[in-house]
Parts: sequence; structure tokens; C-alpha cells
Amino acid sequence: MVLTFKALHGPGPMYLRDRLTPYKPQRSLRSEDQDLLEVPSFKTLRRKLWKKLSSLVGGIIGISLAILTSVYVATLHENDLWVSNIKEVEREISFRTECGLYYSYYKQMLQAPSIQLGIHGLISDNKTESMRTINILERMNVYQEVFLSILYTVFQNFLEPVYFYIYTVFGLQSVYVIALYVTSWLLSGTWLSGVLAAFWYITNRIDTTRVEFTIPLRENWALPFFAVQTAAITFLLRTHLRPTHEKLTLTALFISTSLFSLAWQFNQFMLLIQALVLFTLDCLDLLPSKKVTWIYVIQVASLLLVCVLQFFNSMIVGSLLISFNMSALLARKLQVLHRILVHILLVLSLTFLGNNFIKKVLNLESDEHIFKFLKAKFGFGATRDFDANLYLCEEAFGLLPFNTFMRLSDSLVFYPYIFVVVVMTITAAAVAFQNLSGSANVRYAERQQKWPTQLKPGVAYNLGHTILFGLLALSTMRMKYLWTSHICVFAASGLCSSDMWGLVLRFLHLYTPQRVSVIRYLTPILILLYLCYKFWPGVMAELSELREFYDPDTVELMNWINSTPKKAVIAGSMQLLAGVKLCTGRVLTNHPHYEDKSLRERTKQVYQVYAKRSPEDVHRILRSFGTDFVILEDSICYERRHNRGCRLRDLLDIANGHTMDGPGENDPDLKPSPYPRFCEEIKRNLPSYTKYFTKAFQNKTFHVYKLVRHKK
Repeated sequence: MVLTFKALHGPGPMYLRDRLTPYKPQRSLRSEDQDLLEVPSFKTLRRKLWKKLSSLVGGIIGISLAILTSVYVATLHENDLWVSNIKEVEREISFRTECGLYYSYYKQMLQAPSIQLGIHGLISDNKTESMRTINILERMNVYQEVFLSILYTVFQNFLEPVYFYIYTVFGLQSVYVIALYVTSWLLSGTWLSGVLAAFWYITNRIDTTRVEFTIPLRENWALPFFAVQTAAITFLLRTHLRPTHEKLTLTALFISTSLFSLAWQFNQFMLLIQALVLFTLDCLDLLPSKKVTWIYVIQVASLLLVCVLQFFNSMIVGSLLISFNMSALLARKLQVLHRILVHILLVLSLTFLGNNFIKKVLNLESDEHIFKFLKAKFGFGATRDFDANLYLCEEAFGLLPFNTFMRLSDSLVFYPYIFVVVVMTITAAAVAFQNLSGSANVRYAERQQKWPTQLKPGVAYNLGHTILFGLLALSTMRMKYLWTSHICVFAASGLCSSDMWGLVLRFLHLYTPQRVSVIRYLTPILILLYLCYKFWPGVMAELSELREFYDPDTVELMNWINSTPKKAVIAGSMQLLAGVKLCTGRVLTNHPHYEDKSLRERTKQVYQVYAKRSPEDVHRILRSFGTDFVILEDSICYERRHNRGCRLRDLLDIANGHTMDGPGENDPDLKPSPYPRFCEEIKRNLPSYTKYFTKAFQNKTFHVYKLVRHKK
């Protein structure tokens, strides 16, 4: 593709100023002259009215699609579990793993005698981790549960607590879809692009969201606000914004960034990727530096606000994002930006030096498991670290499966997306080269006038956004939901963009304004017709398929635990204990929120029940956490879901220096354990085990043992 960038030729600034001066006629106008002048006014008025009418129609369609999406996912959730007909304990069990933990704090707030006592109970919590009082509002992102519980007191006569919760999350899906719709509209200039983006989001529901079966998950609260933030950035980067519009956009950007950060513990890593996009494009002079600076400041201010709300959580202060943004702002003052390599090295050096200094001062180690995981994942040495291997062996933290692209291609979104990304990347590269080869003293706005490119700042940002978040999704499957929704937005905006089709048709020597107009409207209409024809029967079939929640073993276990003393301390797997807290309110030894170093070490110790350890060792470890009952799960003890080397018992053996079970090689320094596997051997009721543990409950899935307090 050959791109030509034309410089404006002609007289100097005085001429331009004269051209902008209104023309003052020297003679009176005749009546026919006045008629001629009135015709353009009428056309302008008609054009404005048409634009307003089109915007009104587009807005109504966008809101309608957003509401329909919420109703759709809510119906699927009801059809899958039959929530309206099952028991309360079954509803709570349906909130699997960490979802149950988060929902338990909403339930805890509702059961508190008052809002003040409920908040005090979260600040001084002694049930989530036995023998330890922790501040839940500091450690976890549960302000949404606090706010929702307070709001429920107003509407409690209309809905049950569980419905109020899940309908709120499904309602946020409307916000999500509207934000995607608006972003695509802003990028393309037509609301038809937003319609296509929304349709693609819905038809690719398997890959764009998992809200209907992981409702309380933090990402389901956070991603709608992240989408609003992306839309706000896209609007902010438009040229010639009025000061009032710019202030309102900056306010919306601050609010959405703060809410996103408050809702998700991974906020700093997502915002860091966003900051890297802004930094790269700023270095290439593809974005106005003043607005990039504002976004840096807003990101830092939002995180610091969240830090205050989370009682000065040190993990936020020690985040790479704050170090990077402060370094970028400082480097802008110290270094001329056009010396790109020096500027990049300066920012990176300041970032890592500053971040290491902060972590040493604060003695911060909460996020070290993430860096160990990243180091091992990208081949910088194998590790025997239990926490890092726990992540590495989970499918959600593996590479994005190839069948994801098959599904995206089936809905005709992936190939247009690749086409748009390639065209825009070539354009961005050419524009960046032209910018960098120009005069270093020419400012961004002047350069935009001198070289009228075909790449708007908003498009440049969304291009960088989709590329970097795409790389994140390819490397870590769990993060694909940040990318796949943006695939829908970017592909739709490209197909409906007059700028992109103008570039393509000029390259093919087929350009005419009429052809551009026909293609940019006809292409999305044809795709929408195809999507309706292909996916409508499947959507109807999904809505008519009825299932029911069924997990009798877990229900039986929870009912039994409710018969134990209310202050009983329960040990077990992280995933199961979240449900135990929600359904029974008993004290836990550990839980799935894995962002605290001491908790990670405690979890590893509790999991020794699945290792090759003596009954004396296991009893001593569990009693050190005040454990009264320990739950053993056959699905973990005899795990077959993972391959050898990734089963939980294998990870424990490796961390303990023991050889793994089954055929296969072991590292030469691993030694056989002198003891059999605890979870298997305890079932034989040998005296050496019954001396410390007595069976208290058993069904086909779970085995519960009571710890003997005093040795016989």
C-alpha cells in the first residue's frame, strides 16, 4: 500500500487569516442574490435536523439492544439453573469458587443489624481466616457488595436479595453493550457500526462474556466500567472538542476509571497495558501529548483514590502503573520527546528503579507470585514454586485455544477484524514514520494540519488497545474477555469507516465518494442479515432449553456443616471453602482470594492433606490454624483432570521434594516420601490416623474428619 501525504502549499499565515475573515459585501444584495444565499442555509438546517434525528434513532436502537442483551443473559441463567424454583442453599452453591466468597459479604451485610455494624464486621473480620482478624475492604474489592446491600434496603419489598444482586450484574451488561456501541459509533461516524458491534458481542457470547454462570466474579462488575472508560478516551481524543465537552469527558473518564479500579483486583495490570499503549502512540506522535498527560494523571489519581478507600492498600502504591506513569510524566519534563530511544530508556529505568524502591520501603511481597508466574510462563526458567505452578497448570492461565478463532470466524467477525487491523497498522506505521521524519519542533496540532493523514487519534488509540490486549489474551486465556469484546467494536468500526474504505479504494484506484458510501453501509447490513439468518434459530433454541441445578452431595455437605458449632473452623480446598462460608457462615482456614502472601503460604500448608505427609504432621499443621474439621475431596485426591505434573498432588510432591505418583520421569533430586498419601491412607482407619482424626461425615464426594484436640 502506498500512502501519499500532501503538504499544504500556498501563502503564509497572513493569507490564512484573511481567508478566515468574514466577507463584507460593498453593495446591497438584490432579491435574487438573497434567494441564492438562503438555499445553502436551508440545506444546512435540513442536514442538522437529519443528523439529530439519526442520532436519536441510533440512541434508541443502542439502548434497546443493551436492554435485550441483559434480558437474554438473565433468561439463560434462569433456564440453566431454574433459580426461581430451587432452594436457597442450592442458589448459593451455584455461586462457585470465589464467586461464593464475594457474594457472602453481600449476605453478611444484609444480615447485620445495621449498616454501620455491617461495615464494622467487614473491617474487623475474624471468620474469613481463622485465628486472624483482617480488613475485608482493604484486602478485597467488595465495595460493590457493600453499596448493593445498602441500596437493597430501599428496594427490599420488590425483590429477593439474590435476585436484586444478579439483576444488578445483568443490568451492568446493558452499560457494557451501550459503551461498546458508542465506541464503535465514535470510531466510524455511524450508529450502524454500533449495531453490528452489539450483534457480534451477543452472537459470540461464549467468547465475549461469562456473566451468566459466574455472576459475582470481579470482572463482570469491572469490564462495563472499563468499556465506558474506553469510550470516554475515544471521545476525548477527538479534535476540536469544546472546553465544556472536554471537561465533562475528563470527569466521565475519572469516574469510570475509579469504578473499574475499585471493582477488580487486577485493575493495575489492565491500566498499565493501557498506559503502555498511550506511551507508545505518544512517542510516535500519533496522539496529542496534552491529552495523554491528562489520562496519565487520571489513572494515577483513580488508583490513589482506590488506595485510600482500601485503607491504604500497599499493593496499589507499589503497582508498576503508578511508577510508570510518574516516570513518564517526569521524563517529559527532563527529556525532549523526539529523542525516542533515550526517552524510552529513561522512562523504563525510572519505572523499575522507583518501583523497586517503593517495594523495599513498604516491604511489599503481595504480587511476587504474579511475577514468578510470568517468568516461568515466558520461558525464563522452570520453577518449583507451588503458587506459580498452580497458575501455570490452570487452563484459564494457558494460551488461548485455537477453537476460539474458529468460533469467531464462524460469526464473520475475525476475518474482518484482521483485515481492519492490518490496514490500520500499515496506515499507523506510515503516519508515524512521516511524523518522526518531520521537524521535531512542530507540535501535534500543527503536524495534523500539515499532513492530513487518514488516521484519527481515536482510531490510533483503539488500534494500539486491541493489539496489546490481543497479545495479553493470546498468552493468557482468562484475559480474553478484555479483547474479544473489543474485536467486535474494532471490526465493526472499520467496516463502517469511510476513512478505511477510502484508503482501500485509493490503493485499488477505484475511489469515488459514492462507492465509499455504498460499501460502508452495505457491508454491515449484509453481515447483519447473515447473523440473523444463521444465529436466530440457535438463540431461540437456547432460550427454550430448560435445565435445573443438581448437586445433592454438596447440598448434603452444607446441611451437615450447619449442624456443627457456629464457631467451628473448617479446612479444605479454596474453591469449596468459599461455598462453606456463604452457605454456613463457619470460620475458614483459607479462601480463593489469592493476593496475600501469608494466605498463599497458609493454603499450601492446608493442602498438605493431599501430600505424602505423616498424620502427626498434618494434624499439627491444621491445628496451628485452629482447625476443627477438615474436608477431603475425592476429585482432588484422585484427580484426573490434569496431566501428570499438573495435578494438585503432584505440585505438592514437587514442592516437598518428593517423587510423583504414576509412570513417568522425576527430577533426579526428588526423593520418595517415607509416608503414603494422606488423603488415601486416612480412609483405612488405621490407629496411627484415628489417633488424630475421627470420621464425622461422608458421602460419595466428600469425607469430613474431626481433629482430635488432645493426643491420647
